Amino acid sequence: MSPRQRMINLMYIVLTAMLALNVSSDVLNGFSQVHDSLSRTNENLTLRSELQFRYLSDLYGQNPAKAGPWYEKGKTLHTRANALYATIDSIKTVIAKEADGAKGDYHNIINLDDLEAASVTMLNPATENGRRLRESIDGFRAYVIGLIPDSTKRGMVNRLLSTEVANKPGTVGPTTWEEKMFDNMPAVAAVTLLTKLQNDLRQAESEAMAGLITNVDIGDVRVNELNAYVIPNSNMIMRGGKYSANIVLAAIDTTQRPTVYVNGSKLNNQRGLYEFVAGQTGTHEYSGFIEVARGDGTVDRRPFKSAYTVIEPMATISATMMNVLYAGIDNPISISVPGVPMNAIQATMTNGTLTRSGDHWVARANTVGTEAVISVSAQMEGASQQMGSMNFRVRKLPDPLPYIPIKDGSGNTVHYKGSPKRISKAALMAADGLGAAIDDDILNVTYTVVSFSTTFFDSMGNAIPEVSNGASFSSRQKEQFKRLKPGKSFFISNVKAKGPDGITRDIPAMEVALN
Repeated sequence: MSPRQRMINLMYIVLTAMLALNVSSDVLNGFSQVHDSLSRTNENLTLRSELQFRYLSDLYGQNPAKAGPWYEKGKTLHTRANALYATIDSIKTVIAKEADGAKGDYHNIINLDDLEAASVTMLNPATENGRRLRESIDGFRAYVIGLIPDSTKRGMVNRLLSTEVANKPGTVGPTTWEEKMFDNMPAVAAVTLLTKLQNDLRQAESEAMAGLITNVDIGDVRVNELNAYVIPNSNMIMRGGKYSANIVLAAIDTTQRPTVYVNGSKLNNQRGLYEFVAGQTGTHEYSGFIEVARGDGTVDRRPFKSAYTVIEPMATISATMMNVLYAGIDNPISISVPGVPMNAIQATMTNGTLTRSGDHWVARANTVGTEAVISVSAQMEGASQQMGSMNFRVRKLPDPLPYIPIKDGSGNTVHYKGSPKRISKAALMAADGLGAAIDDDILNVTYTVVSFSTTFFDSMGNAIPEVSNGASFSSRQKEQFKRLKPGKSFFISNVKAKGPDGITRDIPAMEVALN
């Protein structure tokens, strides 16, 4: 390979590495938003856990003989869950301090894109914090599953707290859970994943605690503990999306429906379903109360309060061949919208055409030097909504390199690209002409050779030029091949090639050396 080509290949490698290391600030800020939402959800789940355990304690106080065995199991469950939850909290604090210093706070990480903090904290072979956390999760999962009698719920909890991971394609050897979670992971992403793990922990505890309460026969004391709950379908909403939440009473009698008021207005359905179309972005709170009739005819009122977060629509658009589009060829494009199925996404493009190919897209740009804009929309709640757009630079294709197609020892066609490699005279005589292509494993584009010249040197050192017949060797060039002696060489120059973008260009010369 020529020094020039080595330099070009090295530039491609460096550029690709730079692109791979560049973590978008929007993505990091998105992790912060998700972490804040998960933290609020964890607060609600922790409150629910405390209420469930308090309710089980009340049952034990009323009838120790009946509720005693289930209370002891619930106490152990609650203690283990709180201990593991606190351990994860301490890990998040260590990661935050590793990223931001001694005053680091995982609620407000400054160096969001720190790629070392999580790895140093969790993958250090001296501390093995990642392994110990995995083993703690495995032990807690096995314990919780043993408390749940329903096989469907056991399977759900087993999947929720599973630490099994599948190896990534191309990796050598098994991948551990801690490597997948923390290896080369930005600090804000690692903290968000740990917060999600706390969320799963509370969900599993709640399922097991509900089973223990059911075993005591919750029907006997159904109305002793009444509390209002808001159960949203999601705390994260895109602007223009629909917010849905069920507002219910815990342990409510199914023969008696409560009356629900939100912000002073009565809900017009008996299911407690509260929904509206979100408009302004940000975090919004709402409150109200639930009224239920007692057996003596009086009304019991229970207040509630909740919040929801509205975010801007987001679309992910990435070019799989770097961050430019090349004119005249098919450019693979990946387009997705978080939370929206692929069949509900539409996309358009300026300065070219954009076509769907399964779950992927192909962009074909027209004019070099003019930007192409890809705009994405999605069908949400029966209407089309704009998700975002991205500008791409349109460039002409790079120059190809010439080659002579020859057969190797196995009969396969290979590209001979000149000295310092050598070919046999027989392989040269069997070749029909000259080809040109970009085949650097980043772009693979074939060009059409329009013309070229060969230059031979006689025994006196005189140059003998010959002109090709298009892309094929002319008869005079073939005749000169016959006269070549072993170890000799000749030059192919003045090569003109036409690419799929319709541009004819002069490309580099090559030296052909015989064995």
